[in-house]
Amino acid sequence: MRRKPTFHPDEFQLRVVKEYLSTTQSQRDLQVKYNIRSHGSIPRWMLKFGYKLVTNVQPKLQFAMGEGKEKSQKELELEEELRKLKGAFEFEQLRSQALTTMIDVAERELKISIRKKSGAKQ
Repeated sequence: MRRKPTFHPDEFQLRVVKEYLSTTQSQRDLQVKYNIRSHGSIPRWMLKFGYKLVTNVQPKLQFAMGEGKEKSQKELELEEELRKLKGAFEFEQLRSQALTTMIDVAERELKISIRKKSGAKQ
């Protein structure tokens, strides 16, 4: 005789997934702790909430590596440089879009050809 499937609310599922990813507990430990019957529930919930599936070793390594580790001065400098470069890139994208729009308006309103035509004259 089949057992009736157990329904777990989304909040509960997300809490279990976050606990699995942020602690050293295994899926089996969490299944026992929260009385989850299905062995595939936690990986399925991870996919549902957009988390990558990882092996049992990876969360433990990620947790251990992130624990107590402060960023070095070089890492902080690189992060600051990356932040500045992203800002400059976004500014240049907006600038390029503004120039393209300005050319489009000038060609339409003034009826002049600004853009270079493709193909060589012979």
